[in-house]
Amino acid sequence: MKKLNSSLSSPCTTTTTIIIIIFFFFPHPTLPQPTPPSYPPSSFPNPRLFNAYLALQAWKLAITADPNSFTANWYGPAVCNYSGVYCAPAPDDPYATTVAGIDLNHAGISGTLPADLTLLSDLALLHLNSNHFSGDIPRRFQDLRRLFELDLSNNAFCGHFPAALLRLPELKFLDLRFNQFQGKLPPEIFDSNLDAIFINNNHFQAALPPNLGNSTASVIVLANNNLQGCLPPEIGRMSETLNEIILSENQLTACLPPEIGRLKRLTVFDVSRNNFVGALPESMANMVSLEQLNVAHNRLSGNIPASICSLPRLANFTFSDNYFCGEPPVCLKLKDKDDSRNCIPYRPEQRSAGECRDFYKTPVDCSIYSCSRRPPPPPPPPKEYYH
Repeated sequence: MKKLNSSLSSPCTTTTTIIIIIFFFFPHPTLPQPTPPSYPPSSFPNPRLFNAYLALQAWKLAITADPNSFTANWYGPAVCNYSGVYCAPAPDDPYATTVAGIDLNHAGISGTLPADLTLLSDLALLHLNSNHFSGDIPRRFQDLRRLFELDLSNNAFCGHFPAALLRLPELKFLDLRFNQFQGKLPPEIFDSNLDAIFINNNHFQAALPPNLGNSTASVIVLANNNLQGCLPPEIGRMSETLNEIILSENQLTACLPPEIGRLKRLTVFDVSRNNFVGALPESMANMVSLEQLNVAHNRLSGNIPASICSLPRLANFTFSDNYFCGEPPVCLKLKDKDDSRNCIPYRPEQRSAGECRDFYKTPVDCSIYSCSRRPPPPPPPPKEYYH
């Protein structure tokens, strides 16, 4: 019994175990597996389309449910007429037609991804958003050398991070969000050429590595995982490329590094629902492109710097559920802000004086987190909280 419980801890093994139990304990008729008709290579304009036919027929056999009959016309040699399949001239031969993209977004299809899909050697775009695909990503996906965009979001894929995807030289857009991937997040993802990294809402566990600063991505969304440790100061090295970073709903801690002030192109900075402590760095006044700033639901404290609220493009500033004790008048002028559940005198919906007093009895020491250079601890709260 203990062995069974252990295997059920993994989403992938859970599915496999359930299938085995159903197979052995519930009688069911054996359904004949459909076999696609065979077409000789001469039936296709070129070998690339013949290989595409083989790949798509293998995939059709791996589909277990297609409630909208999206792949009903996936038969015959005219693969460019299959629903969701897009053809174009081959990048190395403009006179040869090849499968360049597949878009099955919102088709409601269930099944797995067979390794035969790597026969689509010219595939540049694969969009499978909002289906019910499951299982892991085949290692042979590393052979899709021209893949540029991969969207596997909103499915039930599982297993460890698919390392094969880090070996794709042309991949720029990676979207794995809302799946059941788990385990360590490989640091190599930040040494890749990716421009967009969406891996939120999985079960990854890792500390953010120092080479986060090596990433050339303009958008990084790692929210709703189990990331721990510090926000590395090396993030400041992304000043010329990073536009959005969302790290909400993790277990990140320590003080925010002053190096975030170097991110002059950043428009969205969301570290809400973590365990950050200390004051907001004064250097954030240099984040002149910032439009949305969310630091809510942490343990931040001290005074809100007036220079942050004076940022020229700042439209939304949420800092509720912290322990800030001072809010300058300029912050009150922001149209879209939330300062509730703090320790700010004379503002509505704040924490109790006793709760704030207890919090400030223990000064914040950023140095204990061993996260390199950190800002000084915040000042004590106003005298109102000592009486």
